[in-house]
Amino acid sequence: MKENKQTVGKEAAVLVALVGPGQDDGFDSFRELEELARTAGAKVVAKLVQKRPHIDPQHYIGKGKVNELAETVKSKGADLVVFDNDLTPAQIRNIEKVIECKVLDRSELILDIFATHARTAQARNQVELAQLQYTYPRLTRMWGHLERIAGAGGGGTAGSVGGIGTRGPGEKQLETDRRLVRKAIDRLKRELDQIDERKMREVSSRGSQFTVCLVGYTNAGKSTLMNALTGADVYVEDKLFATLDTRTRRWNLGQGLHALLSDTVGFIRNLPHHLIASFRATLEEAIHADLLLHVVDASNPQAERQIETVNAVLKDLGCEEKNVVTVLNKIDKLDDRHEVQVLRRHHPTALAVSARSGEGLDLLTERARWYYLKPALHLTIEVGCDAGKLLSFLNRHAQIHETQYLDNQARMELTLSADWLGPMRQFAGQYHVLAASDEEAAALLNAAAVTADS
Repeated sequence: MKENKQTVGKEAAVLVALVGPGQDDGFDSFRELEELARTAGAKVVAKLVQKRPHIDPQHYIGKGKVNELAETVKSKGADLVVFDNDLTPAQIRNIEKVIECKVLDRSELILDIFATHARTAQARNQVELAQLQYTYPRLTRMWGHLERIAGAGGGGTAGSVGGIGTRGPGEKQLETDRRLVRKAIDRLKRELDQIDERKMREVSSRGSQFTVCLVGYTNAGKSTLMNALTGADVYVEDKLFATLDTRTRRWNLGQGLHALLSDTVGFIRNLPHHLIASFRATLEEAIHADLLLHVVDASNPQAERQIETVNAVLKDLGCEEKNVVTVLNKIDKLDDRHEVQVLRRHHPTALAVSARSGEGLDLLTERARWYYLKPALHLTIEVGCDAGKLLSFLNRHAQIHETQYLDNQARMELTLSADWLGPMRQFAGQYHVLAASDEEAAALLNAAAVTADS
């Protein structure tokens, strides 16, 4: 498969967003959509937002807003309109009739960027599969020739039929297109399944080695951080989805210890689900890692919302019980460090670093080394007797030495492997650590409890 060219290269674009009840004013959506358009190569010339309680089934936005959009397209000389929403083929067709301009929705724009940045055969196959899965249910309304009966003329291009066995009534072009797309999807799935198997064998073969994986919102600085920690020369660019391919490098943790550090594709708000599925092989590193470093762009005003987005994707991948260290990156870009303190009030165990200047990287290495050594934690904690799920968790994963009951509280002395430290923090607010054999462990657990209480 040849590398795809940018669909929106150097085109003038108008951005459109529909804001429903209880949503923000569209500014935050436009900020990210504009960055996506810039990454794809477009120049944003105008932005339109409409507040509307319901989606218009014909045009997504209201008919009056469509007419306003048409005037904006004409006055700005726009070549392209990008919606910050997913549209149906019928809606795209109806809007294009009115505005006489090409229309893309959010998923199409992201797919276009992925296609442009795919470098390896694996990444290209993943992108092509995602594109076909996006296209298949939309075939009904995508082409103008669908009602034409094929079979009488022949032709050699994809989607055409002819020759022996196809003369006569033939089959509808839609059926031909669907059959070809299904075949391509099946072929790509088989190829990616083989890649998945090789990837899983490769990842599982590292069982004796400590593995760490960088995850985070796109453009959070994961590749820069990887370069700073490992001395690697990973490609870095100030654009969304600058790299789609996983890279693994050796990370020196000090004291004669080493870890394998891997980068992953960045996440984004409303990332199309078929893209997550297609890139599952790439995300195997996160699924099987011993430790995740959740890299956050602390200089981004939407950092908290981006953290929520990444956590949701990690949950979808089944990584909610992984040990995770939140890394507040790019603090060198902040004029006022007070913004970092605000984030740390919500994430007290987070480490503030600058991958570019090196600030805080020694503390990050120490934290990773602590997880590597996996000390057995001897804890004395108080748990509410009504915390049934937490008590069940401790009974399964901890060695309980003694339990004393006082009023509605249970005071427990136990030993817990550091492997279960991260999962235990999901019960933040239901326990309090009274004593611990490791001060850092106590701080991590109690910080999580404080976060839940605050």
